[in-house]
Amino acid sequence: MTNRKSTPYLYILPAMIIISIFIYYPVIENLRSGFYSWSPFSSTRDFNGIDNYIRLFKDAIFYVALKNTLLHAIISLVCQVLGGMILAAILEDKIFRRVSPLFRTIYFIPVLISVSVIGLLFSFVYNPQIGLLNHFLGMIGLGEYATGWLGNSSTAIYAVIAMSQWQGIGYITMLYIVAIQKIPAELYEAAKIDGSSKIQSFWRITVPQVKEMTFVTVVFVISQSFLTFADVFVLTNGGPGYSSQVLSTYLYDKAFIDSEMGYASAIANVILAITFLLYVMQTKLFKTDEEG
Repeated sequence: MTNRKSTPYLYILPAMIIISIFIYYPVIENLRSGFYSWSPFSSTRDFNGIDNYIRLFKDAIFYVALKNTLLHAIISLVCQVLGGMILAAILEDKIFRRVSPLFRTIYFIPVLISVSVIGLLFSFVYNPQIGLLNHFLGMIGLGEYATGWLGNSSTAIYAVIAMSQWQGIGYITMLYIVAIQKIPAELYEAAKIDGSSKIQSFWRITVPQVKEMTFVTVVFVISQSFLTFADVFVLTNGGPGYSSQVLSTYLYDKAFIDSEMGYASAIANVILAITFLLYVMQTKLFKTDEEG
């Protein structure tokens, strides 16, 4: 009888061991490392308590990186979550049903392309001399707005974020398409009989019915924004100056350029704390533990 009770735990034991080794142990070790000052080239660690965190919250570059990361998250929520939901609703409309497979493929292709390739592509788009963006602005009479998008400290982070939206919206759209396809058609037919327009049906039927998928996409998009690295690294490497620095690239610089592993661990712990707090807030906001 005892063996039968322990059987389910034996099945999940290998997975728990793997998760503990590759997830929980590194997290706990990183939490501990944040209280030390050490270099990867030294065999000793000096305990300095909360000095890393005191220094971090006095670090002006950290606040620039945090602001850029939050900006990335907010724009991604609007463009990818809301934009992806609207795009999915349009593609699932009867008018676009015939051409929907073609557009799904077109929107999803950027998701499959390497960030390095996309970065090279957008470096040509943003080029101040031969770039497509400046050329397009000139064609429509807005040539005075042309600039060196990646070399301008006021536009660099927005240029990076725009590339992220172009690559990411297709994936979120596909998730919403799957969710919308599960909504009973009778709801839309009843709304049409009641005289609701397509926009009203979208807000009153589609949005509430895909609430669970919205929670998933919001968590995914925010976590991706806080972990974004390759986009910034490929296009600007945090420059010019520190204007496009985000938390993950700043962590990388401190860990592998400046060899301040303890300080980098403190940055990682702050990222973990912020993302966990945001996750709890999202759970309360969407009330995922309740029906309806």
